[in-house]
Amino acid sequence: MPLNRRITLAARPVGVPLESDFALDEVEIGSPQMGEALVRTLYASVDPYQRGRMSEARSYAKSLEVGDVITSVNLGEVVESNDPRFSPGDLVVGQLGWQEYANARAGTLRQVPPLLEPPTLALHAIGLTGFTAYFGLFDIGKPRPGDTVVVSAAAGAVGQIAGQLAKLAGCRTVGIAGGPEKIRDLTELYGYDAAIDYKSDDVGGALRNERVDVYFDNVGGEISQAVQRRLNLGARIVICGQVSLYNAVRPEPTFHPGLLVVFRAHMEGFLVFDYAHRYDEAAGKLAQWVANGDIHWREDVTDGLENAPRSFIGMLNGDNRGKALVKVAERA
Repeated sequence: MPLNRRITLAARPVGVPLESDFALDEVEIGSPQMGEALVRTLYASVDPYQRGRMSEARSYAKSLEVGDVITSVNLGEVVESNDPRFSPGDLVVGQLGWQEYANARAGTLRQVPPLLEPPTLALHAIGLTGFTAYFGLFDIGKPRPGDTVVVSAAAGAVGQIAGQLAKLAGCRTVGIAGGPEKIRDLTELYGYDAAIDYKSDDVGGALRNERVDVYFDNVGGEISQAVQRRLNLGARIVICGQVSLYNAVRPEPTFHPGLLVVFRAHMEGFLVFDYAHRYDEAAGKLAQWVANGDIHWREDVTDGLENAPRSFIGMLNGDNRGKALVKVAERA
C-alpha cells in the first residue's frame, strides 16, 4: 500500500491561524476492514467551520486534538472496497480529512452521480454548502415573493447559492462581500439585485432604504449589526456562520436581543447535518436548477495537499472567490 500524506494539527491557533499550526507527515495506510472502502482523495474542501474544530471551546462537534488529521469533506475515488455498496473507481464524497487516502465506513460515504460534471459540484453547489443554503434559506428564512433577502459573505460558497435560491423564490436580493471583483460576481454571475462592498462602503448607509425580511448571516460582527438595524417587522435571521469572530480570542456579542422585540423578529441557528435525512431532496432540486442554468457557481482551487493550510488561512481572510477547494490528485 502507498504511504499516506496528511495535514495534521501541530498547535492550536491563537487568533489568526499560522502555517506553523499545521504539519505535513506520512503514515502507512492499510486495507479496508469489513464494511469499509479505501478512498483516494481527489479534492478536499476548505471551510470556515474547520477553525472551530481547532479550538478547545465547547461546540457542536468534538475538538481536534494536536496530532489529529484536519477534518474536511472530500471528493475521492474508491481504490479498494470491502463493502458491496462500492466498487473500485466509484466517485464518493465523505468526511475524509486533509489526507491522500482514508479508510471510511461505507455508510458514511455518498456516491457521486456518474453524469455529474464537474464532479466537484458534489462538494459545493450540489453538496453540503448547497444543502446549507437550501435548508437555511427555505426552512428557517422562509422567504416569500417580494421579500428582501440580505446575505453576508455573499460571494462565498454558501452565500453564492443562498442568494440565487432567494431569487428563485421571487425575492429582492442584496449581497454583501469584500472587493470589486466579488461585487461584480454578485450582480453579474449570481444575479443579486444589489451588492455592497463592506471594504469601501458604509453598510448601514447602503441599507438605509431597505427593509430586510430575511438576513442570511454568515459573518456576524459589525456587518451583521448594520443589517440588524434595518430589519422589517416579522423578519427572520438565519445564523449560518460567524466567520468574523472565529479568530477572536474573546469574541464580543454582535446582536442586541431587544431588536427581536422591536421588530418581532425570529433568529435561529442551524447545522446542515440536522437535515441529513433530507439530503436527497436538496440534491435533486439543486441539481435540476444547476442543469437549467438557474444556479451559477465559482470554484477557487489550490493545487497540492501541502498548500491546504495556506488556502484555509486565505479563505478566513476572504481571499477566495467562490468555493475554496484543494486539488490533491487526478482521477486514475
